[in-house]
Amino acid sequence: MKYKIALVLFLVFILNSCQDENEKRLAENKKEAKKKEIIFNNINKEWSFIDEPINEISEKNATDWKEWGEFLKELGGKPRKTIGAFQKKSAAIAKKAMALNNNIPAQFNQPQIRSRISILITKVKMMDLFIHLQKIPDDKVTFLIGEINKELVSLQRQMDKIVEKSKIPQEEGESDFLRMLDTARAIPNSMPPIDQNLPKVE
Repeated sequence: MKYKIALVLFLVFILNSCQDENEKRLAENKKEAKKKEIIFNNINKEWSFIDEPINEISEKNATDWKEWGEFLKELGGKPRKTIGAFQKKSAAIAKKAMALNNNIPAQFNQPQIRSRISILITKVKMMDLFIHLQKIPDDKVTFLIGEINKELVSLQRQMDKIVEKSKIPQEEGESDFLRMLDTARAIPNSMPPIDQNLPKVE
């Protein structure tokens, strides 16, 4: 009889423990779901890229430079419903950003443009990295969205500057002068070093 009572008490204890454990797990799941919802809402609210060209030059490039056009197109269209959709979109944007190094039009294949493309790619990759973490730092993701937009504007303005500069007519002889400067830079300094022991002429 004592054993039966002990067994019943033990079973009641086990059932209570299981129930407490389930309630704890449910509470934790609810808490986690709430956190994920807040992260999703924060990213969803800030997810907006400058996917339209800001000037005529950029618009022309979107047609002539395939990679630029595809990158801008990928920036458009907002993911819906899940954080997974944002992760997928972010990966696609990163892939298109990496392609910007390919086939840069000759006119824009200059250090000012290449450096801006490099910065843009770095920021897109950072955003993609953060959004794929187990615990997503939504503040960093939303900050990088703003930074990417700044870099997009900077890159397009630089394209415009290059085109405007190319329209300015050169002075007569300016191209020869620039060529001479380049040649002078290419010639190594062949003068022997000055001997410090030579007497100074007063």
